[in-house]
Amino acid sequence: MGTRRDRARADLRRADPVLARLIDAHPGFDPRAWLAGLPPMDAFGALVFQVIGQQLSVRATRSILQRLVEIFDGAFPAPEALLAVPPEELVKVGLSRRKVATLREVARRFADGRWRDDELRHLSDREIEDRLTTVSGIGPWTVHGLLIIAFDRQDVMLPGDLALRKAIQRVYAMDHLPSQKEVVALAERWRPWRSLAAAYLFQAAFDRPPTRAE
Repeated sequence: MGTRRDRARADLRRADPVLARLIDAHPGFDPRAWLAGLPPMDAFGALVFQVIGQQLSVRATRSILQRLVEIFDGAFPAPEALLAVPPEELVKVGLSRRKVATLREVARRFADGRWRDDELRHLSDREIEDRLTTVSGIGPWTVHGLLIIAFDRQDVMLPGDLALRKAIQRVYAMDHLPSQKEVVALAERWRPWRSLAAAYLFQAAFDRPPTRAE
């Protein structure tokens, strides 16, 4: 893992001087360290986490997640366990009714075997996205998060993430909030390590390092 990440950092430094300064400002940065405070997540757990986090801040997401896992003894529920909880109980933890409906449909598909973690892991990013977005309430942002969290895919970008777009605007000293199309275009230089590049930018959103484009 260390060798791959070192190679990724070296490639990103060569590809983008702005990102190179951000990497140098965070020696020893672990892009998956933020997961240490969360229960382990397979594909289903990552989808639960991502659905909860839609249109919410990190703090609000973690607050709702904490209340949800308390129902299940501190762990992400199995699909069958989530389905056994009345929808009204899920609403009480802070989930909207739309999100509850999405989570229950996702749980049904894992429970009846239409979706399986081991099968999804063998599909391409595009195939996974095409399959999962057939459920209402599951869009590209939700799937891209799953690819990073559960499958540790290395070349995933989240152009629709507002926090990421704001971080790019600041780090690259842009005079406007970049559009999703602009984010995708910028990220081309980061292939095949777009996940790691995004992780550094998310870190920049939290600690606001003094990194500026020249």
